[in-house]
Amino acid sequence: MAAILELAGDMERAGLIDKKTLRSYEELCLAPPEYTAADVVRIRQKVNASQAFFARSLNVSTSALQQWESGAKRPSGSSAKLLSVVDKHGLEVLS
Repeated sequence: MAAILELAGDMERAGLIDKKTLRSYEELCLAPPEYTAADVVRIRQKVNASQAFFARSLNVSTSALQQWESGAKRPSGSSAKLLSVVDKHGLEVLS
């Protein structure tokens, strides 16, 4: 990821991409945030979704979502990144 970000920075300095595109690359390269059980519940409630609907929207099982919300497990990787997108932009962005 660091190499991609460095290349994007070089491309911006050379005038091949604009600052907005560079920011998009930077956002994609950021490590996904870590979410606590309370964070997952807060995000789901913020978008006013049931556990079943929210799980389907994130392409995970209801059981996985329940484990996140109980603190038995934590979302990671693409699931955590997707949660950050939903937290920032709402479920509509996934449609």
